[in-house]
Amino acid sequence: MNGKLAFVGFGEAGQAFAGSLSRGGLERVAGYDVNRERAAAMRALEVMPGDRALALAGAGAVWCLVTADRAAAAAEDCVPHLAPGTLWFDGNSCSPGTKTQAAALIEAGQGRYVDVAIMAPVHPLRARVPLLLAGPWAEEAAGQLRSLGMNPTVVGDTVGQASTIKMLRSVMIKGIEALTAECVLGARKAGVEERVLASLQASDPGFDWTARSAYNFERMAVHGQRRASEMREVAKTLRELDLPDRMAAATAQWQDQIGSLKVAMDRDDLGPRADALLAALKP
Repeated sequence: MNGKLAFVGFGEAGQAFAGSLSRGGLERVAGYDVNRERAAAMRALEVMPGDRALALAGAGAVWCLVTADRAAAAAEDCVPHLAPGTLWFDGNSCSPGTKTQAAALIEAGQGRYVDVAIMAPVHPLRARVPLLLAGPWAEEAAGQLRSLGMNPTVVGDTVGQASTIKMLRSVMIKGIEALTAECVLGARKAGVEERVLASLQASDPGFDWTARSAYNFERMAVHGQRRASEMREVAKTLRELDLPDRMAAATAQWQDQIGSLKVAMDRDDLGPRADALLAALKP
């Protein structure tokens, strides 16, 4: 990729990508985030911070990595500052309907919209995290991303195809996290945690229930509110498919509640993590 690359939103994903991209063909990398404190993170990663217009001016490609509930608004806010033909990589965890809405905004402004689904945590893989791409510009976009050392796979030529895969996968992945909270926290409080986990392990010996439960608590505690936003988009996806969204809606509630506690997961062991969450959950 030649020229200028810009980031809109510079949280965990933006920082992971910016710090690990192959920059051989890039003249400049710029960034904009509504959180002004992230300018320091941009400078540390050799990303030029600026306001929205300055960050986007002259960019040939833009990564949009905001929260799921801000994806369409970010597209609307940025369109006036995009050069014709700019590739807009929408990596937000949104429903196909939200992606279609954002695509219409970008394309009306003569940008080229790419539906991107980030299919694993960005750490430790960073730029090599698996990406799914869809939309009429997906093939060209994949080539551009490969030139940056990224790992894209094209799954279709229609906006929404990549996001649908991610949304429906999240029913299971984020749903298991929410079930972990309900099951293991209940078992810990009742004093039967070891027996419940032993029974689960016996039923499914290929899955380390204790280690995964500790990991699930950490993901919810650190990222629960962002995951809740994603799960509300998952629920929207299911409604767009004329299906019930009961599990997705309940998962969003658990993710939001655990994330809002702001509990530090300082210990790796399941017991201390569960105890810290239970203490914070007390009325």
